[in-house]
Amino acid sequence: MKNRLQAIAQRHSELERMMSDPEVVSDSRQRQRIGREYAGLQRIVTLTSEFEKASAELSDLKELLAGESDQEVVEMAREESAELEQRTADLQGEIEIELLPKDAAEHADAIVEIRAGAGGDEAGLFAAELVRMYQRYSETRGWKFSIQNSNETGVGGIKEAIFQVQGGGAYSRLKLESGVHRVQRVPVTESQGRIHTSTATVAVLPKAEEIDIEIKQEDLRIDVYHSGGAGGQNVNKVATAIRITHEPSGIVVQAQKERSQNQNRQVAMEELRARLWDQELKKQQDEISANRRAQVGSGDRSEKIRTYNFPQGRVTDHRIHLTSHNLAAIMEGDIDEFIDALISKEQALKLAAVTADG
Repeated sequence: MKNRLQAIAQRHSELERMMSDPEVVSDSRQRQRIGREYAGLQRIVTLTSEFEKASAELSDLKELLAGESDQEVVEMAREESAELEQRTADLQGEIEIELLPKDAAEHADAIVEIRAGAGGDEAGLFAAELVRMYQRYSETRGWKFSIQNSNETGVGGIKEAIFQVQGGGAYSRLKLESGVHRVQRVPVTESQGRIHTSTATVAVLPKAEEIDIEIKQEDLRIDVYHSGGAGGQNVNKVATAIRITHEPSGIVVQAQKERSQNQNRQVAMEELRARLWDQELKKQQDEISANRRAQVGSGDRSEKIRTYNFPQGRVTDHRIHLTSHNLAAIMEGDIDEFIDALISKEQALKLAAVTADG
């Protein structure tokens, strides 16, 4: 781990220098990418510095204890030593968590899709309440919340709603909300006072950033040939037409209408970039669609990840067996208790996997 932390510190310093480079400053996309990487390493560098400081203080105290005879001083040093040992252990744990493999979309904004599941009108009403819950939650964290599409029912509910949440860590915190949410309560429309069970599905997807297409020169096969046409001095005399084959994808583009080879090359490269962009976009959209289907299942009641029981005023997350009796506050967006617990469990599983592999 020590070698890795040293490498991170070097990369952090390198990024710091790059951020003042005029070329980076003038390129908004590169500046954003470097800034994001720098911010991601900053916490590790800070934790490492605190760990090294606490470790040095602990070492000094142990030396003091070894040569000190005054019992009062020894007792004070032992107490401080115990605190520092706990502090270094906590810091090491935090560093290990920060070193875990990061989700590629960790910093992405979130696209959230909520749909009424089983339960008729009551499912639509519950879906609308979930939208409001996430809107309130977004407001408490200072995120920007915006509805992109909504299909309402005639009784105040929704069939589906799609909204975007923009802000630091939006996707990383909301992604574990994906799944079937179940509600148990007496519906407003129920005259007999029976408890009704219905569901709504939540799918949280990362907002795709603008796709940056990198074309490597070694991946291209460029052929120059004679242009065809109705005639003229250059026809069949000067080779100006360009055919470019992008070998990794098999895409072939060609251009021959311009008068010079360089102009045709530029036209062909623009077409190649557009085709590669379209290919990558379709792949990204297919992955998102598959991800959404995996998240929400069929919407059946038995697939629930969380149950909101109104008669008993409690909410239970079945994945971590956590129950809160503060349902009213939760429906107002106070859901950090669940999100924090889910993230902690995910981190613990990752740590266990890393330990097992190591």
